Amino acid sequence: MKNNVAKASARMLKIGHRKLVLVANLIHGEPVGNAIRQLLFSKKRKVALEVKKCLDSAISNAENNLGMDIDRLVIKTITVGKSLSLKRFAARGRGKSSSICKKFSNLYITLEEKF
Repeated sequence: MKNNVAKASARMLKIGHRKLVLVANLIHGEPVGNAIRQLLFSKKRKVALEVKKCLDSAISNAENNLGMDIDRLVIKTITVGKSLSLKRFAARGRGKSSSICKKFSNLYITLEEKF
């Protein structure tokens, strides 16, 4: 019997990849129910809500496209990657400027069904 995997991705998230990795490590390898509970009560609210959206998408892909049982889903891999960064500048005193780097990141989640 082939082991199906369900995938979902969230690209161009307006979050730095280092912040996203902190939340992703919390739920790696967890069952889906525990992962959602962790994300709902995480202190990093903005990041956790973006990860939860992507996780909900992966769960619905597993249920609707592949016919998997939601109660047996486990997070197989969760990958965070860098995306582009917008470079801006801020005015400083005495006619000078400093650079501001607004970072984006990508998130990929893979779920599998444990028997």
